Amino acid sequence: MKRVAIVQSNYIPWKGYFDMIAAVDEFILYDDMQYTRRDWRNRNKIKTPQGSQWITVPVLVKGKYHQKIHETQIDGMDWAAAHWKSIDLNYRRAPHFEDIANWVQPLYLSSSYEWLSELNRRFIEEICGYLGINTVISTSRDYDLIDGKTERLADLSVKAGATEYVSGPAAKDYVEADVFDQYGVKLSWFDYDGYPQYPQQWGDFDHAVTILDLLMNCGKEAPKYMRCVL
Repeated sequence: MKRVAIVQSNYIPWKGYFDMIAAVDEFILYDDMQYTRRDWRNRNKIKTPQGSQWITVPVLVKGKYHQKIHETQIDGMDWAAAHWKSIDLNYRRAPHFEDIANWVQPLYLSSSYEWLSELNRRFIEEICGYLGINTVISTSRDYDLIDGKTERLADLSVKAGATEYVSGPAAKDYVEADVFDQYGVKLSWFDYDGYPQYPQQWGDFDHAVTILDLLMNCGKEAPKYMRCVL
């Protein structure tokens, strides 16, 4: 039995994203989808003394955003030093800052990226490495895709050799369950409810921040506050 998830890439995603990666055998970055503005594709939140704040990777967009995520180009590299400065400033007092900074800082200051998909995948893979997540990470561009919103997902699951497709709960609004039945693939829904709080800096607890917040505060103990990472 093989489980697969097919999800758009995000910039330094929250802990639930990595739980879904850990819950499947292959995680397919679905960057053939249209790029959407003011979304999680190129931004995420960190905790600060002023509350949760966005850090955003500037990208070049065409007209009404008629471009796929993997076609979205990053607008220079000036943002990288600024993002690291924000992370450094707001997390330097966190218990595990030095441990995490040893491998996260070079991702910002010693690397360069031209495409958003490239950036997102690099951070996702590095974070998976730290957490010991061994799931195969691939991209939808590794496969031939067909038309149809749900048909494409079901067909892609079959092409990946999966018998079960794991979907985020938000997709219940548009995924047609009977299509997966037609393809012989089990459809299951991932549950993000019930995460425990962890020691977090700066005021009221916020689950909806980058996983870097959890790592900076908890280090190798981070999986205790997740679901599927052992």
